[in-house]
Amino acid sequence: MTAPTARPAVRRSSPLGDAFHVFDTTLRDGAQREGITYSVVDKIAVATLLDELGVGFIEGGWPGAMPKDTEFFARAAAGELSLTTSKLVAFGATRKAGVRADADPQVRALLDSGAEVITLVAKSDVRHVERALRTTLDENLAMVGDTVRLLVEHGRRVFLDCEHFFDGFAADRDYGLRVAEAAVTAGADVVVLCDTNGGMLPMGIERVVREVRQRGGFRIGIHCQDDTGCAVANTVAAVQAGATHVQCTANGYGERAGNADLFAVVGNLTTKMDLPVLPDGALAEMMRVSHALAELANIAPNTHQAYVGSSAFSHKAGLHASAIKVDPDLYNHLDPTLVGNDMHILITEMAGRASVELKAKELGVDLAGRPDAVGRIVDAVKDREAAGWSYEAADASFELLIRDELAATDAAAADSGAASVPPVRPFTLESYRVIVENVGGSVTSEATVKVHVGGRRIIATAEGNGPVNALDSALRNAVAEQYPELNQVELIDYKVRILAGHAGTDSITRVLVTSAQQGVPSPEEWTTVGVHANVVEASWQALVDALVYVLPVGNPT
Repeated sequence: MTAPTARPAVRRSSPLGDAFHVFDTTLRDGAQREGITYSVVDKIAVATLLDELGVGFIEGGWPGAMPKDTEFFARAAAGELSLTTSKLVAFGATRKAGVRADADPQVRALLDSGAEVITLVAKSDVRHVERALRTTLDENLAMVGDTVRLLVEHGRRVFLDCEHFFDGFAADRDYGLRVAEAAVTAGADVVVLCDTNGGMLPMGIERVVREVRQRGGFRIGIHCQDDTGCAVANTVAAVQAGATHVQCTANGYGERAGNADLFAVVGNLTTKMDLPVLPDGALAEMMRVSHALAELANIAPNTHQAYVGSSAFSHKAGLHASAIKVDPDLYNHLDPTLVGNDMHILITEMAGRASVELKAKELGVDLAGRPDAVGRIVDAVKDREAAGWSYEAADASFELLIRDELAATDAAAADSGAASVPPVRPFTLESYRVIVENVGGSVTSEATVKVHVGGRRIIATAEGNGPVNALDSALRNAVAEQYPELNQVELIDYKVRILAGHAGTDSITRVLVTSAQQGVPSPEEWTTVGVHANVVEASWQALVDALVYVLPVGNPT
C-alpha cells in the first residue's frame, strides 16, 4: 500500500490580505537592543512564534554581512523553518558606489539567501549621502535603482527602507521623494519612511506622510524608533495618513529606546481602527507570544506593557473595583480576553469591599452573602499593609488570608462547638531554630523545626547552603511524610525588599517567594509574602504559606 502524499500546510492570512502589511523586524532591528543575542536556534524559535501570531513578514537578518544570519537563512531554506502565515525577508543595502549591482558580493548574498522578499536600506537624506556615503546624490539614486532592478529581475519582491527620511525631508523636501521614485520605477513594491533617529511626534509624522502620499503616488510603509516615546503613536498616525505597511518589533525591542511595539500597534489597529491585520483568532495569542518572545530574549516581560502586560488590566483603587463589580467595561478599554490577557484586582490598603469580593472570585472563593467575612478581610488587609505587607504580587498569601478569616468568622458565629470548625492550616509551628556556622571559611546552616501535623509532634533537622534553604528542608522533612505532594514543590524565585522609610541592618524586610509544582502537565506558579524585622522570620512566613497553599484544607486523613 502506497503511503499518502503529505499535504502542504494551509497558509493563513489576515482578512486584509496583501492590502495591509504587518512587518516584524525583531530578528534584525530588535536584535540591536543591548543584552539581546540570538543564536540561530533562537532565531528559528522567534520566527516560528511570530508566524503563529500571524504577521505577514519576518525580517530575519542581514545575510552576507552577519555569519549567523547567513546560517539562519541557509537553515530556513533547508527546511528547519516552516512558515504558514509569514514570508521570510532578507535585509541588506544597495550596491556600493562605483560597483555594478551584480558584482557586489552583499547584493549577491541577498539573492543567495533564498528569501522571496528583500528589504533594501537606502540613504534618503542628502547630508547622509554626502557625508556618510561620500558619493553624489545622482550616484545614490543609481545605486537604489540598479539594486532594486537586479533583485526584481531575479523574481524577488523588494521593499525599500528610506533611512532618515523624516530628518532628510526637513532638510530637503524633494530628495527623499527622488530616492523613492528611483526604487518604485525599478520595481519596488513599498517605500518605507523611516524615523531612524526617533525624533518625530505624531502630528509631524501624519503631516509628512500625507504630503508624500499626495506627491508620490506609491505605496507607503512606516518604521519608527521610540526615542520620544511616540513610536506606537507615530505608527498609528502614519496609518491614519495612508501608510499600509507597518514595521515593528516584538515588545518594542531595539537599540536606544527601542522600536514601535508590535503588540501595541496591532492591538490599536485591530481594536481601535477596525483593521483586522492578523488572521482570524490570532489576536488572542498576543500575550502568549509576547511572553514567549521575552523568554527567548532573556528579558523579563514588561508587566505594564499595553495590551499584553500582566498588569495591563489590573485595578488597584477601591473606586475602580466598585464600578467593575457592576460592569467590567467601566474601567477596561476592551475585553482583555481578546488579546489573551485577563483582568486582575490588586489587593492593597486601597482595597474596599468590592475589591476583596472581586479578587476572591478571581481566586475561586465566593464571598457573596458573607459581609461579615468581607469586613474582616478588608480590615486585616489594611492593618497588614500598614505594617509593611503587600498582597499585590502575592495572590497565594491573600487566598490563605481569605481562608483564615472565613474560618475565624465561622468559628465566631458558631456556638460552643466552635472547635468542630476544621482548621485551615494543615500543620502548626511550635518553634524553629537556625544555626549558621563558619568553619575555616566554609559556611553551613542547620535548622531544626518542631511542628504539629496529623495529630503528632514532629521534630526535624536539616542542613542547607543558607538559613532559608535549611529551614525549607527541615520543614519539608517534618511534613512530607503526611503530605508527599510537597516533594514536587520547588522554590523558583526569592526576593528580599527593604521597606520604604526604613534603613540600616535592622530594617523591616519583605520577602516574596515564588514556587511551582513540578511533575504536572502545566506547572502552576504562586507567590507568597512574609514581613518582619528579622529576614529569617519573614522568609519562614513566606515559605510556610508556599507549602500550605498546595495542601488540602482541614485535618489530614
